Amino acid sequence: MMRALFSGVSGIKTHQTRMDVSGNNIANVNTVGFKSQSVNFKDVYYQTTQTATGPNAETGKGGTNAMQIGLGSSVGSISTAVETQGATERTDNPYDLCLSGNSFFIVSNAGSTFFTRAGDFKVDEAGALVTSGGANVMGWQVDDDGNVVKDQVSALHVTSPEFTYTSPAATQGVTISGNIMNSDTSPQNFTVFFYDSVGNEYQASITAQFDSTANGISTYNLTGGVVSKNGETTDITVTPNGTLQFNSNTGVAILPDMATGLSLTFADGSADGAHATDIANIGTNATIQINATAVTNYKESTKIESVRGIKGDGSPNNPGVAAGKAAGKMTSVGVDSSGHLVASYNNGDVRYIGQIAVTTFPNAAGLEKSGDNLFSATLNSGTFDGIGVDVSSTGGSITSGYLEMSNVDLSSEFTSLITTQRGYQASSRIITVSDTLLEELINLKR
Repeated sequence: MMRALFSGVSGIKTHQTRMDVSGNNIANVNTVGFKSQSVNFKDVYYQTTQTATGPNAETGKGGTNAMQIGLGSSVGSISTAVETQGATERTDNPYDLCLSGNSFFIVSNAGSTFFTRAGDFKVDEAGALVTSGGANVMGWQVDDDGNVVKDQVSALHVTSPEFTYTSPAATQGVTISGNIMNSDTSPQNFTVFFYDSVGNEYQASITAQFDSTANGISTYNLTGGVVSKNGETTDITVTPNGTLQFNSNTGVAILPDMATGLSLTFADGSADGAHATDIANIGTNATIQINATAVTNYKESTKIESVRGIKGDGSPNNPGVAAGKAAGKMTSVGVDSSGHLVASYNNGDVRYIGQIAVTTFPNAAGLEKSGDNLFSATLNSGTFDGIGVDVSSTGGSITSGYLEMSNVDLSSEFTSLITTQRGYQASSRIITVSDTLLEELINLKR
């Protein structure tokens, strides 16, 4: 009789635990990155009132089964569905990151390392990428050339003094393109744009003047004009080297002269050498190469444009000539599918400033929940090596502007509530019926 009472008590306790877990799941149905849990029961040690016996050939008696009375149920396990992906929600926030696959973000809070699937990250006052609870998102830093160094993870920053600007660069060459009308013998003016090594922007006025047509070649002489710096006129003089030459029958530029034989040389035209520094900053020997192979001599209106830089064929021996650039100031930072923090600058530069690292575990279900959407490694989950892996190497990816939501299935949870209620109710009936039987037993003496 007493065994039935205690079996009923154990049933009430286990079903109450299951109700607690289901209630927590339902409460977190909209929690970012939440992983639902489930409860499994196990039966409790049995009291054997009669052991099993085998057949006896001598007596001719058959075997008998054991007789056992169970002592109720207990919680066998509370499992976490960490490998079940939650639904995806679009937010358009660049620091909301949805992680696909079976890996985890790595975060550090007060010196302790945790792991999470919740990608609702923020930027704090110091420019660090952090979780909503203030834990630092960890990853790899970059070297001076912008290459990711995959060693011990450290806190990532999306804004910091070292990433605010990119260095300027002097223009080594320019490409001019367009058309000079083949019947027009009047001077044709165009402007060449370029940068010096400290990021100043220059404009040099050039004039093309028809010279002659002989032996099937039309020649145009080049002369220099005004050179301005950052929109202001200077005393710098420019001397074009070479001429524009075209096949007078086809109007096509003569090669290779107009690809390699043209350049601009700059000099300080001031009496006091006021622009000596500018000339030195323009580049080696203060000369800029010009590629004019895209200029034609057709019977069309005259229009010549210049583009900084000379394109090569991409080979090691002919990579092209740098266009130059002004100093760049960071305008935005985004996250690509591999977790790279990609900074964009107002001079057109794009560079990596870090990479989010992730990690996987041999038994992710063995992770322990720590609150704030965080998990901790345990003896049964496997350990974190302190370095992590690239998310692309796990077969997963990171999507910016989206979040992984809770993987709670409400239909399953409501079904669980019904069966849990029935189990709890039935267990309570065991106690009330057993109490009635005990009452009848006590009444025997009356």
